[in-house]
Amino acid sequence: MRQQLRRAGGFAVVATLVLAAPALGPAAAAPFAAVALLAAFVVDDGWLFELFARPADRKQQRLDGLTGFALAGTGLAVLTALPRAPMPVPVFAAAVVTLAYGRLGRQFVRESTTDQFLTTGAFVAVGFLAGTVAQAAVVAASPAVGSVSRLPTYAFLAAVGALVAALLRSVLFEDDDPLVIVSVGFLLWLFEAITPAITPLAIGVGLGVTVALGWISYALRTADVPGMLTGVLLGLVTVVLGGFGWFAVLISFFGIGGLASKFRYDDKLQRGVAQENEGARGTGNVLGNAAVALLSVVIYAGVEETTLSASLVGAELALASLAVAGVPLSSLVAVAFAGSVAAAMADTLASEVGGLFDDPRLITSLERVEPGTDGAVTWQGELAGTAGSGLVAALAAVGMSLPGAPVAAAAVVLVGGVAGMTVDSLCGAVIEGSVVGNEGVNFLATLGGATVSVLLGVVVL
Repeated sequence: MRQQLRRAGGFAVVATLVLAAPALGPAAAAPFAAVALLAAFVVDDGWLFELFARPADRKQQRLDGLTGFALAGTGLAVLTALPRAPMPVPVFAAAVVTLAYGRLGRQFVRESTTDQFLTTGAFVAVGFLAGTVAQAAVVAASPAVGSVSRLPTYAFLAAVGALVAALLRSVLFEDDDPLVIVSVGFLLWLFEAITPAITPLAIGVGLGVTVALGWISYALRTADVPGMLTGVLLGLVTVVLGGFGWFAVLISFFGIGGLASKFRYDDKLQRGVAQENEGARGTGNVLGNAAVALLSVVIYAGVEETTLSASLVGAELALASLAVAGVPLSSLVAVAFAGSVAAAMADTLASEVGGLFDDPRLITSLERVEPGTDGAVTWQGELAGTAGSGLVAALAAVGMSLPGAPVAAAAVVLVGGVAGMTVDSLCGAVIEGSVVGNEGVNFLATLGGATVSVLLGVVVL
């Protein structure tokens, strides 16, 4: 274990080379390229080899892990030297440092415990702190690469980077660190381009609320560790890019949906309709229900900034001025967000409540089927789902500043949510299991809810 801690410390030292980027300018890739060359062709024994070698490296007598890590850093550094629309140096620093120091924090905690919650929490916390400090350091060294006044934004980017890195590492192999670094780098590049000005209060409250609710979801066993991380990530992005009204809509689904999964769980287990993993939702389930909402809030932020990823594509896209049938595009995106969450809520309550009642019928033929059959519905479940969609619609109409009169806006979201619930049942009866899995059906349901809400919004609002 001590050897693993020392190796993690070695990688953290290499990652710290990003701090030289402001001084090196276009040559920022040189230190990482040199490390990659040394690791690949020079260092094959001795104390330095033993420091960085993983078990697989010893078999190959080559530091492939360090080589890949350094090459990933080299690639991102090259992007900071592009003549047009370069990757911001703070983003480069955050992408490399967050992973390396997150691993160091995780390994330090693993010296005393293997509890997944604690080790993952250490990864995210240390990665977040290191990413924030690294961005502040490169900006302080060279104001040309950024502004210290954007420290709250850098904290947001570091938090997103740490959460995404932890999630990716939970589904990939340890040897895939280069893929994690590059993925985080490109994602933060996008977020840096669309993130509005953030106040210290907003990022502080956003982090505090989302982390606290994430811990509660894990403590109540409504989500496992990866599911908790995904929920915290979605919540934080929604708070920062959408606002607290958007967050209230999203958290209503996570809170009520999670508790609904636990409601009379033993009875559902006996009937064969209970959520697996004791009702704790994982990353796939969370993303299946919230991917459309996440995409909506990201697009909304880009529209509000009037230049969606303009620094990446090199073209000004005045999206904020666009409208469909007189309804601003940003408003339609907000309607899509609310409609997708309403569909997720309606589908979840329909399944969790409806599964407790007898005589379900297949939605396509209305024939009686066994409880738990894909595509089966009960009138009790449909009623519960409609009520859940109505709750989301009311919250959205009050807190999200949707276009049109509040009652009309709520009606649009309500109908979209019920439509999404129906799409879920139809897909469950026709294609679930043979074409797509449960997460895919959930995604199609939320996409259907968003689409119907937008189409109605164009006509009604």
